[in-house]
Amino acid sequence: MNKFFTILLAAVSMLSCATAADQHADNYNLWLNYVGDHPLFNSPWGLHLEIQNRREDWGDEWQQLLIRPGINYTISPTVTVSAGYGYVKTYPYGELPVVHEFDEHRAWEQVIYKMNLLGLEWQHRLRLEQRWIEEQDKAGNTTNWRGENRLRYMLRTNIPLTQDKKFYLAIWDEVFLNFGGNILKNNFDQNRAFIGIGRKLTPTTRLEVGFMEQTIQRRGGDKWEANHTASVWLISNWPFGK
Repeated sequence: MNKFFTILLAAVSMLSCATAADQHADNYNLWLNYVGDHPLFNSPWGLHLEIQNRREDWGDEWQQLLIRPGINYTISPTVTVSAGYGYVKTYPYGELPVVHEFDEHRAWEQVIYKMNLLGLEWQHRLRLEQRWIEEQDKAGNTTNWRGENRLRYMLRTNIPLTQDKKFYLAIWDEVFLNFGGNILKNNFDQNRAFIGIGRKLTPTTRLEVGFMEQTIQRRGGDKWEANHTASVWLISNWPFGK
């Protein structure tokens, strides 16, 4: 918990550094997401399958497409480690659009730790990403793949709203920090804060609908996005095989 508040305070401090000379954009988006963590044949191994359809202007146009498969390994009931690949396509969107759509490839590694505190289960997720981001000339031709590194930390919990716990309040916050020699004045990358209502559909599947506030500092450090985002998450841990 103390580590989370330290990171959160650092992020708030970085946000406060934005000056009046910086460019600021307000965008209104819709994210439709599937996240699956599927155990394999009653073993500690599992598959992570994820796709995110990110739309701008409340769903009218593309913002991003993300596809993120991976492998999970459960060390204990409280600790799971994962690694995988991610593909992202980013489109021109919002008040500060990029010139051309571009691709990104990622490798990612993470650990999830669960703990009980104040009568609730808390989930800590620490993720490391190695990113290769497409750079283009004015005509849209690929000129380079820029390597970057990013560290992400999420803290989330669910607060039951009914006695049977089928309905709950989902709350989480995630801080993103860039590091490495190719970072240009934006060591703080972004913050995502989510609150929503969850519904357990089956013992292995749940649906969460809510609002996410995404604050992004763009490369160069002088452009900021406030992405006000309606979010729908279908989350499953349905087992594959017996």
